[in-house]
Amino acid sequence: MAQGKRQLASALRNGVELAQVPDRAEAEAAVRTLLRYIGEDPEREGLERTPHRVASAFQFLTRGYTQDPKDAINGALFSEAEYQEMILCKDLDFYSLCEHHMLPFFGKAHVAYLPNKRIVGLSKVPRMVEIFARRLQVQERLTRQIAQTIMSEIEPLGVAVVLEAEHMCMRMRGVEKQNSVVMTSAMLGVFRKNHETRQEFMNLIRKAN
Repeated sequence: MAQGKRQLASALRNGVELAQVPDRAEAEAAVRTLLRYIGEDPEREGLERTPHRVASAFQFLTRGYTQDPKDAINGALFSEAEYQEMILCKDLDFYSLCEHHMLPFFGKAHVAYLPNKRIVGLSKVPRMVEIFARRLQVQERLTRQIAQTIMSEIEPLGVAVVLEAEHMCMRMRGVEKQNSVVMTSAMLGVFRKNHETRQEFMNLIRKAN
């Protein structure tokens, strides 16, 4: 393996072979090219180490590509036949990058599930949100991925996910709408079929802390 080659999660390479993944030196060279493209001198003092910093920043911001969200559960499933009420993780902060402009979008995730004789360790839900968010994303897909993974891995009676996010691609460029917030939802199982269950979830996430 070439030195500096990034270790991508084997199941999550989106069809990209590891041999095709650039190494660290190539990533830094690409940043220098971009600096020259906008009319800057990558060799001047203030920018000399910028390619290194940018490559490190993107490695951190997209570290979800090196992690499998299914592994995040790590066996933390527990039998709990007596508890049959909604479990809600509310106001989970997340940060992601829009895949269209590679600008940040960020906000809060609200994730609920109705257990089916099994519960998952509470820290595993925000960890799953974090893994999916730390990739190039669109909010709609991010919402769906969180819901579908919880549904398949925990096998609850239903899953509900709502994301509220501010998109820098709408604030810094384009339409420049400074107060815009985008909301997306995914309802699976009983949350899709049962109005009362869905309404209980919506009421809970609207409730002030």
